[in-house]
Amino acid sequence: MTPYKAPIILASGSPRRCALMHEAGYDFDIIVADVTEPKMSGDAIPAAIWAETMAYYKARVVFEKNFNAIVIGADTVSVHGKHVLGKPKDEADARFMLKEMFGGCNAVITGVAILAPSPAQLIVTHVTSALVMKPMSTTDIETYIASGAWQDKAGGYALQEGGDCFVDHIEGSHSNIVGLPMEQLAQLLKQVNAQL
Repeated sequence: MTPYKAPIILASGSPRRCALMHEAGYDFDIIVADVTEPKMSGDAIPAAIWAETMAYYKARVVFEKNFNAIVIGADTVSVHGKHVLGKPKDEADARFMLKEMFGGCNAVITGVAILAPSPAQLIVTHVTSALVMKPMSTTDIETYIASGAWQDKAGGYALQEGGDCFVDHIEGSHSNIVGLPMEQLAQLLKQVNAQL
């Protein structure tokens, strides 16, 4: 792994993002962004813009107290048709999202923001993957909800927590669906490090 000219901070408490960073061999710290995520207002804001904005917001909050670090923020949303699916607020919301998602094609979008020290740098982008699901029965959905795996997951769905058995196929970055597009992140971090 390339030595970085500044410490790396992941501004996320997601164990999935943390695991992806560890598996990729990064040396980093975790500081969870102290933010309250606003509720999505229908489909008024394009999903990619929402994900990028939230990623920047999280990174910025942490960077303001860690100006000498490279701070990574991320936010993931799922899109089914014209519906943007964030994190479900309760079981009923998760049930609605799962009924929407399963048996069709969904876009999973992760916004990524990187803030770096002097010379001040900001990179904000997003990566989209396609997730094609198999149909799920009502019993399947209820079993999945009872497992609790829907909690704190965009679209109420966790690919890495047993949900992969419902996947027909994936198009694009697998790690993006988990919560952090590692291929793109590696390129962005090299770009930032080269300019420090």
